[in-house]
Amino acid sequence: MIVDKLEEICLKILEKIGLKVLADWYRKHQEGMRYLVFGALSTIVNIMSYAILSKIILGGLEESLKVNVSEILAFIITIIFAYITNKLYVFKSKQTGLKNLLKEITSFTGCRILTEFISICMMNLAVIFSINDVFMKIVANIVVIVLNFIFSKIFIFKNKKQEIK
Repeated sequence: MIVDKLEEICLKILEKIGLKVLADWYRKHQEGMRYLVFGALSTIVNIMSYAILSKIILGGLEESLKVNVSEILAFIITIIFAYITNKLYVFKSKQTGLKNLLKEITSFTGCRILTEFISICMMNLAVIFSINDVFMKIVANIVVIVLNFIFSKIFIFKNKKQEIK
């Protein structure tokens, strides 16, 4: 896969510049490190989607409506990106069969909806307290990334390690 090859190129560069210890540490903690990398990319997708929607596409709407509509649409875009990257590159889920796949997607989406609700509450607090919405979006994403990793490890992609036993 292209992600594996790109990752290995970066790790070889680290080794060449004298940071073999860092490259080895990354390899040892690959799942967590990939989660951080793709979590950061998901955050970028989310923030950019939100900013484009709220500042350009929906800029003429009333503030609270603009924030909520932009937040929901950015969430939908981000959840699609996050599910694909988490399934294929982070946790390398091998779920097969419609029932198992639907359970995985449902669990992933359910947990993301919970953390999205937390994010929406934080964004509404930004409106209520006149806090810059893009700043609050960044803070909310930090909270969401941490919670999503915990939920992914505990509830969604846990079956990978259980199948090995």
